[in-house]
Amino acid sequence: MKSGILYALLAAILFGISTPFAKILVGEIPPVMLAGLLYGGSGAGLFAWMLLKKAARKANGIAHLTRQDAPWLAGAVIAGGIVAPVLLMFGITLISASSASLLLNLEGVFTALLAWFVFKENFDRRIFLGMVFIIVAGALLSWQEGQVSGIPWGGLLVAAACLCWGIDNNLTRKVSASDPLQIAAIKGSVAGAVNIGIALAMGAVWPAATSIVQAAALGLAGYGISLVLFVLALRHLGTARTGAYFSVAPFFGAAVSLLLLHESPTLLFWIAGGLMGAGIWLHLTERHEHEHTHEAMAHEHEHVHDDHHWHEHDFEWDGTEPHTHHHQHTRLTHTHPHYPDIHHRHGHS
Repeated sequence: MKSGILYALLAAILFGISTPFAKILVGEIPPVMLAGLLYGGSGAGLFAWMLLKKAARKANGIAHLTRQDAPWLAGAVIAGGIVAPVLLMFGITLISASSASLLLNLEGVFTALLAWFVFKENFDRRIFLGMVFIIVAGALLSWQEGQVSGIPWGGLLVAAACLCWGIDNNLTRKVSASDPLQIAAIKGSVAGAVNIGIALAMGAVWPAATSIVQAAALGLAGYGISLVLFVLALRHLGTARTGAYFSVAPFFGAAVSLLLLHESPTLLFWIAGGLMGAGIWLHLTERHEHEHTHEAMAHEHEHVHDDHHWHEHDFEWDGTEPHTHHHQHTRLTHTHPHYPDIHHRHGHS
């Protein structure tokens, strides 16, 4: 479970610090073209990674996407890979980099609200309070920015991007048991190709080679590797809790913006940082434990033979763990601490 928290926080750091650098590039590259290059670089880099793993014979036993995953992944690609980055790139042309970074706090809010009230993921008062602390921190940081020209339209565009990413996150959870590298590579490649095509159709021209390389590298880190880590976190924590940890991304983005602009952090900045820390602490110290029933099911994912995976193998197994194969879960009722991971998506009375 703790590994899921680490994945979520690392994903937040990579995504958060990418926004100030995207703000710099958007002055050189049109917004739609930049969105395409960010995701295109992500997809190309991750597919290269997959090929290297295959060449090194380290890709065996990975749970690949199936036909049943296609609708969920397609929705995630459209919402989070095509629409959201375009909205964000247009938004950051109208507001400061630190304002945009801080408004990205809304992604965690939309992610959690959709998870709780649309996809019926469980939450309790502690988790809710932790999310409130993180939201208030983001609001304080945004308030310290003051009135910047274009905030209403720029802020609305960034907020709309966050809503799209919230939809994306909840749809991606449906396929999170599959190979996260494959998920992120497909998403980046498709979204990148579509947005670059749209940009060229709108009359945009290819930027300088150095700008293309910079955008691709930024996309690989902030959108590609970050998404791989995010999917791994979804697998362990569920959508809302992953979104809560990911909500600290704006803090890292704002910090980098302050450093790039050579500004001094204000008192509100440190107060907001403390609130974010308190929110994370509430999530870290959560203990969710009750008697619950696992209904019989069959699926495929990487696993070890823990309390949830005592099954026979219909092939010769050399004892290597973790390993991946299609396996059957029998009905099981027990009690232990857990998160709403891929094995604990049950209802609560």
